[in-house]
Amino acid sequence: MREIKIDKNSTGKRLDKFLGSYFTECSMGFLFKMLRKKNITLNGKKASGKEALKEGDVISVFFSDETFYKFANKHVNALDSGSVVDDTAAVYERAFAKFGDLEIIYEDENILLLNKPCGILSQKSEAKDLSINEWLIGYLLNRGEISKESLATFRPSVCNRLDRNTSGLLICSKSLPGARKMANLLKDRTLHKYYRTIVIGNIVSDSHLSGYLFKDRKTNKVVLTDTKPDNEQNDLYSPVETSFKVMGHGALYISDKKTILTELEVLLHTGKTHQIRAHLSSEGHPLIGDTKYGNEQTNKIIKSEFGLKYQLLHSSRLEFPIMADDFSYLSGRIFEAELPAIYSNIKSKLFS
Repeated sequence: MREIKIDKNSTGKRLDKFLGSYFTECSMGFLFKMLRKKNITLNGKKASGKEALKEGDVISVFFSDETFYKFANKHVNALDSGSVVDDTAAVYERAFAKFGDLEIIYEDENILLLNKPCGILSQKSEAKDLSINEWLIGYLLNRGEISKESLATFRPSVCNRLDRNTSGLLICSKSLPGARKMANLLKDRTLHKYYRTIVIGNIVSDSHLSGYLFKDRKTNKVVLTDTKPDNEQNDLYSPVETSFKVMGHGALYISDKKTILTELEVLLHTGKTHQIRAHLSSEGHPLIGDTKYGNEQTNKIIKSEFGLKYQLLHSSRLEFPIMADDFSYLSGRIFEAELPAIYSNIKSKLFS
């Protein structure tokens, strides 16, 4: 017999839904049969499966070890299979040790807002990668806020994605309610995300851009069009909207020729891959340092003078909407992340 203790992240779930996510390798019909035969009980009593779980509830599972692991999800198996447990935990510990004490802008029991440095992935792109997702779990394990066992039913994770070389505010969920709430805010676009960047060219007024974005998965680049093409690929084009506010102007001299630079604060209405970089580049104003969508000559000078090897783009501000639910404590709040040193240095030298 094995016992599964319900924690806060499973509170409110129906018993049958919980069992379905815990035992993914068998049918729901089998699980209901086990409930009827009292091979699965809730707090020592027969259950129908319709019960709403509460923190501290205990599910007793009267399976043989072979049957239990045969039907349990991969995370349960990983956590309970001896050396695999150590290997899994070691990944999180390694990520936490590698990235260290990253700057946390805000933290509560549900969410964590992180100032992500350049050069770190938000999420894995390959199995061998270490990312903020692994760092987050390592951080919470280190603080004793979660256990290895709790990872079988819920894994804290990054809610929004920043490119590896985009710095700034990254939203992480620590609890299931936090994950659900952040997902809803991002989906309905009421959580406003502002970015700071410096682009090539003289932009004199604020603007709102709209268009359609197509991602070429072979080149990992995107293409922007003003209208949705009328062809067999039109379903692959996503509508995008980007607004920006002019913050100031600077200049870079290339072979005694003056190149005007503009600093922008960008509001991302939609959050598609490379949206800001590609959208501004399509308007003739690429980000400085951007090797995918930028100007090679300008990038070379900026790299030589300042050591910038990537797009200068920083997620600088988050504005939460007015909320009257369990997250009312975040209602209308604004969080900001300071510009990274390389951004401030470029701005101080090239902007008056």
